[in-house]
Amino acid sequence: MPTPLLLRATTVVDVEAGALVPGVDVLVVDGRIATITPTGTTPPGDAEVVDAAGHFVVPGYVDMHAHPLGLSGASDALELMGAYGITGFRQMSGSPALLAARATGDLGLPADGPALVAMPGDLLTPVNAGTVEAALATVREQHALGADFLKVASVTPAVLLAVLDEAARVGIPVAGHLPNGIDVREASRRGMRCIEHLGPGVGITAATSTDESAILAEAAAGAKSIRVPKLRLPGMARVMAKVIRRLVVNPVTANTATDVDVLARADATFDEQRAFDVAAEFVAHETWQCPTLIRVRTQQLADDPVHTEDPALRYVDAGTLRTWRGSNARFAEVDAGARATYRRNYALQLRLTKLFEEAGVPLLAGTDACGGGWVVAGHALHQEFDEMAAAGLAPLTVLRSTTLGPARFLGTTDRQGSVAEGKQADLVVLGADPLASVDALHDVVGVVRAGRWRPRAELDAVKDRIAAARSLR
Repeated sequence: MPTPLLLRATTVVDVEAGALVPGVDVLVVDGRIATITPTGTTPPGDAEVVDAAGHFVVPGYVDMHAHPLGLSGASDALELMGAYGITGFRQMSGSPALLAARATGDLGLPADGPALVAMPGDLLTPVNAGTVEAALATVREQHALGADFLKVASVTPAVLLAVLDEAARVGIPVAGHLPNGIDVREASRRGMRCIEHLGPGVGITAATSTDESAILAEAAAGAKSIRVPKLRLPGMARVMAKVIRRLVVNPVTANTATDVDVLARADATFDEQRAFDVAAEFVAHETWQCPTLIRVRTQQLADDPVHTEDPALRYVDAGTLRTWRGSNARFAEVDAGARATYRRNYALQLRLTKLFEEAGVPLLAGTDACGGGWVVAGHALHQEFDEMAAAGLAPLTVLRSTTLGPARFLGTTDRQGSVAEGKQADLVVLGADPLASVDALHDVVGVVRAGRWRPRAELDAVKDRIAAARSLR
């Protein structure tokens, strides 16, 4: 255990009440918040005392959509996330091997990186969920292996609804992508716990369109699917995982004319009242949204210099950059009409995010780090904060989406999600008031991870070390 830590004369941000508690000392002992008292606390004799006057203490950030585990550079990605104030992450792609390694404590996560808060087994795709019967068997198998949830990525509407029913029966949540042609309201009613990427595609916006029936029919008829050989060979899941990883660098480069057409028509026929009606379903059935706006932006505005000339690319290895640039070469071949559709659609994604927030739909901050092109681990969560702000979300809403929201979603508010006595000491210390501006979320003065204080100089040194290693490869 780390030595006791006292954050002296600081301001605690009460994320539940949306209020500031100034002039307090936060004492951390054995990795937990022991006391929060008016300034003047006498710390234990061996305590590390940090002058936090003028600073603001918030819960550690959680990236609720990331893919670092299973990658060759997982340790670097996790350390980089930690250096950006991320103390927890939801892994969105698992495997039996990763679940087994977690069960035995052999994941090898770096001590200063974020904690794993949840993980599924293999993605549900046509490989293991190509039919209802196969999908139900996969649900039961992953539940038995100890998966925290099921991640659906490329299944048919019939399979998704069957998965939702079976998952409810055995008691395991379902999150992921909506298939083209699905009635999102029915998915919500059947227990879809979290929708990623606001769909993607027309998964949600079909239901917000005045031409819903035609769009759903056309989307279903023209839906892309992952081709799976009829002969099932050993190791096919690993092969398909590699295919999916290549595809997800930027899925819009594989879109057909039909995909673009239905996207454009859904946007053009968007109806705000229908959107509020859909939001009401999400609220009633507690269907969370993890918009991953930065992920959507890097797909649909892939050639924006904001992404291609981002200084944070210094943390990305040369091989990955070549892959991203190769994907952008394919994006450059997309016709101007399609690119205009993507720009309009991204504006609608921002509008939907704000509308859902106004309606009370619970939101989670996530990035698709270690999966999507131009999405840099750690840095991307801060970009997500800015995209949420651009959508019109208040600073407190953005802060909750990465702190209290994840704890509520996971059912861990007894130990996470707020700065309170008895809770885990995973904290971020900021140099400015995060209730006044989202910009304050970037001003990380230091991080407390499992009770250990990490000042800004240490965090910057981690970033510099990773960047220097990348320059040598």
